[in-house]
Amino acid sequence: MQTQFTPEYRFEDYLAVERESIDVKHEYVAGQVFAMTGGSYEHSLIAANVTRRLGNHLDGGPCTVLTSDMRIRIETADVCAYPDVSVICDAPVFHDERRDVLTNPVLIAEVLSPSTEAYDRGGKFALYRRLPSLRHYLLIAQDQVAVDVFTRQPDGRWLLDAYADPQAEIVLEALDCRLSVRELYDRVVFGSRQEGGTQA
Repeated sequence: MQTQFTPEYRFEDYLAVERESIDVKHEYVAGQVFAMTGGSYEHSLIAANVTRRLGNHLDGGPCTVLTSDMRIRIETADVCAYPDVSVICDAPVFHDERRDVLTNPVLIAEVLSPSTEAYDRGGKFALYRRLPSLRHYLLIAQDQVAVDVFTRQPDGRWLLDAYADPQAEIVLEALDCRLSVRELYDRVVFGSRQEGGTQA
């Protein structure tokens, strides 16, 4: 959801300003800061479904589901991002004592938008792959039933499983969890957008 370019900043300068920001979130990529736009109804609904369903399945276990308010720091890429959904297992590891920048997600999920799909699939995934803790990366379409799940293999390769059947079950081995595709699209009505509306 990156929409506007700003001059180059050091990460700590960005973080100090971002922590004071009230109205707009910004992502940070190697000195560049990008304002994030709001999401569509479908985008928000799917992200909420993912958060709720994962939370239900993981209740009582060692893993915790986090919303898009949690910043994720990728130190080796000099990046700070706000994924739509993230999951940690066991103890969280934070950038500093403020406990508002996490560094060890096991799962990241992004709901795809027309303006960001190419970046989420390409450049952003390349950045996320630099997180040693990351085991699963989910990309969820908002205009059709389509979920891509990338899973890191023991040898470091990423294996893609694509799901287009609402009855299919997504296996998330690192979380010892299964999700039905239908759960992720609960109450989503495709083709309901008004002509001329904006998309996130």
